[in-house]
Amino acid sequence: MNRPPHRSESPPGRPRKNAPPGRPRPAPAVLRAVPWRHDLPASLVVFLVALPLCVGVAVASGVPAELGLVTGIVGGLVVGALPGSSLQVSGPAAGLTVLVADAVREFGTGALGLLVLATGLLQLAMGALRLGRWFRAMSASVVHGMLAGIGLTLVFGQLYALADRRAPATGPEKIAGLPALLTDVLTAAATPSAAALGLGTLLVLVGWKYLPERAARAVPAPLAAVGLAAAVTAAADLPVARVRVAGLLDVVQLPDRDSLAALVGPAGLGTVVAFTLIASAETLFSAAAVDRMHHGPRTDYDRELTAQGLGNAVCGLLGALPMTAVIVRSAANVQAGARTKASRVLHGCWLLLFTALLPGVLGLVPLTALAAVLVHAGAKLVPLRRIAALCRGHRGEALVLVVTAVAIIATDLFEGVLIGVGLAVAKSAWQTSHLQIAVEELVLPAGEALHRVRLSGNATFLRLPRLLDALERLPDDRPVELDWSGLRHLDHACTLALTTWADQHRARATAPLAVDPPLPSVA
Repeated sequence: MNRPPHRSESPPGRPRKNAPPGRPRPAPAVLRAVPWRHDLPASLVVFLVALPLCVGVAVASGVPAELGLVTGIVGGLVVGALPGSSLQVSGPAAGLTVLVADAVREFGTGALGLLVLATGLLQLAMGALRLGRWFRAMSASVVHGMLAGIGLTLVFGQLYALADRRAPATGPEKIAGLPALLTDVLTAAATPSAAALGLGTLLVLVGWKYLPERAARAVPAPLAAVGLAAAVTAAADLPVARVRVAGLLDVVQLPDRDSLAALVGPAGLGTVVAFTLIASAETLFSAAAVDRMHHGPRTDYDRELTAQGLGNAVCGLLGALPMTAVIVRSAANVQAGARTKASRVLHGCWLLLFTALLPGVLGLVPLTALAAVLVHAGAKLVPLRRIAALCRGHRGEALVLVVTAVAIIATDLFEGVLIGVGLAVAKSAWQTSHLQIAVEELVLPAGEALHRVRLSGNATFLRLPRLLDALERLPDDRPVELDWSGLRHLDHACTLALTTWADQHRARATAPLAVDPPLPSVA
C-alpha cells in the first residue's frame, strides 16, 4: 500500500529546506555529472604540460611568450566548452611554428591577429558546410606520418635553439647543418652554458619516467625539467637568454586598419588559406588519433571544425597565435584519466590564473630549456614501434608513413600530407585491382589443343599491360576460349581492350575464339 509523502519529505532530487545540520546538500545535476575525481587531476596535468609548450611555441614563432598563453587560454575556455571532441585539447601548435614565423617576418606582429581572424571565419564557413566529416576518410598511416613529420621538424629546428643558435629556414637546411652544430657544441664554439643547460633539461625529461611512480606522477616531467633549469639559471646566474615578459594586457591588441593591408594581395590570402587548411587538417587528424586512445564518445568532425573556427576568431581578435588541437596535450589529457570536457576547460582556467597572478615567473625560464621541452615533445610524436610493426606485416603502409613524414620535412605540412594521401590512394588502387590470369592448355578428344584463359578478380586499367601481354602471347592457329565470368569488376579501359583484342584475333587467327560470357558493347 502506497502512502503519500509526509510534509517534511521533499520530492525526489530536491533537497529538503530544513535539512539536518552537518549533512551536505546534494550538488546540482550538472555538477554531479562531472567526474571531478578524474577530470580535476587531469586538468592540472594538462595545465602543467601545456604551460611550457605554449610559451615554447610562441618563442619559436617569434612573438611574445604571453601570446602563446592567450591562445592556450582561449583553447581551454572557449573551444574546450564547445561540442566536437570531448577529450582533445587545443592551443598553439608546433606544426604552425614555421608558417607563423614567416608571417610575422613578412607582415609584422600587428597583422597576425587579422590573419588568424580570417582563418577562424573560414573555418566557421567550412564547419557550416559540413566539410569536416571528409577528414574521416584518412589513412592511419598518413595520420601517423603527419605526426612523425611534425615531430621531426620540431626536433631538427629546436636542436639549434638548444645550443642558443638560430635555426635555418627549411627542413633540408636544418638537417644539413646538424654536423656543424654538433661540432660547435663539442668544441665549445656555441654557448657552453646554454648547451649544457639544454642537454641537462633533456636528460631530466627522458629520465623522469624512471623515478618511483608516485614521484613521477606528482609533478609532470616538462614542469619539473623547466623548473629545475630555471632554478639552476637563477642560482648560478648563467649568461643564457631567458623568456621576455611583457604582461598579458600589454601584448593583447585588436586588429586595426593598418593591418588590413596584410589581406590585400596573394601573399596574405595565401597565408590565410595555409593557416586554415593546415590548422583544420592537424585538428581533425589529431581527433582521429585521439579517438583511438579512448573508448568514450567519438569526435563530431563538423562541430569540432566549427569550434576551432570560433576559437581562432577569438584569438585573432586578441592578436594571438592560431590554434589547433594538439596531440601532445590531448594524449596527456587521455592518459591522465579525463572523462569529460571539464578537464580541458579547467586547464584553461589554470593558465589564466597563472598568467594573471604570476607573470614574472616566466622571466626566469631559459629559452634553451623550452627548446629541450619541444625536442622531447617532437621526438615522442615519431611512432617508432608502429613503423617497426608495419615493416614486419604491412610494408606498403610503412612506406606511406615514411614518405609522408619525409615529404613534410622537405616541403611543409600541407604539401606533405597531400603527397601522403596521394600515395595512400595509389597504393589502395593498386592493391584492390588484383587480377588473376590463368592460361590452361587442354587437349580435345579429337587430339586438337585448346587454350583456355580464365580471368578473375578486378580488371582495371592498372592491370591492363599484364592482361594484354598474356592475351597477345596466345597462338593464332589454335582455338582459344576466354572465360571472364570470374571477374568482380571490369572497367571501361579493360572492356575496350578485350573487345579490340577479340576482333583483331578473329581477323588474323585461323582457329575459332569463344568468349564466355559475351563482352558488352563499347561505345
